[in-house]
Amino acid sequence: MSSNLAVKLRSGTEKAHTAAENVGFMKCFLKGVVDRDCFAKFLSNLYFVYSELEAAIVTNVNNQAIAAVYFPELNRQAALEKDMMFYYGKQWRKQIAPATATQTFVARIRELSATEPTLLLGHAYTRYMGDLSGGQMLQKIAQSTLQLSGYEGTNFYNFDQIPDKTAFKHKYRQALDALPIDDATANQIVAEANNAFHLNMQMVQGLEANLIQAIGQALFNSLTKLKGEG
Repeated sequence: MSSNLAVKLRSGTEKAHTAAENVGFMKCFLKGVVDRDCFAKFLSNLYFVYSELEAAIVTNVNNQAIAAVYFPELNRQAALEKDMMFYYGKQWRKQIAPATATQTFVARIRELSATEPTLLLGHAYTRYMGDLSGGQMLQKIAQSTLQLSGYEGTNFYNFDQIPDKTAFKHKYRQALDALPIDDATANQIVAEANNAFHLNMQMVQGLEANLIQAIGQALFNSLTKLKGEG
């Protein structure tokens, strides 16, 4: 029995994926406009999300579906801790706090961990496949714009245990497709993946005020306006 879950996730989240790329903060990022403090704040909020997600996965590793796609080499918490040290220093834990939208994101992961752990797959897929794909481009942009040497400040995007990202993504999708789950469960996971995109968008939109303060409203508007506007 095959669920074709990876296929369903890819097609079922296309609209959400496009919407996420069109959030103002990300449009600026993709165009090479990255403010150091905003980027650090972006990573600090992701630290709280990944810490919760990875703890939830470990807690539920006896769940058949979670176990089948549990790859510890994907874990980002330790990498994000290195980045926090780089941006905020040894006392970084006292320097960062989750934004309101991030708290909502974390609460959702915690809720699923306790009640419907299989749906955590929607969050894992959305986050890790994005990090291994578009995230690699974001790393290069950040390194170039912020003039960072090596992986300092961008450890989050560096999967040192996954030398061949394309092959790994194929393996991950195969593992998802092979899950013995019914269509109803697969549809629930896809719905939760869309929710993960939505929660992430809210988190990123919360950073836009900081970015506008750093680069100015006029530049932000010019970078984020839709084709055909003005």
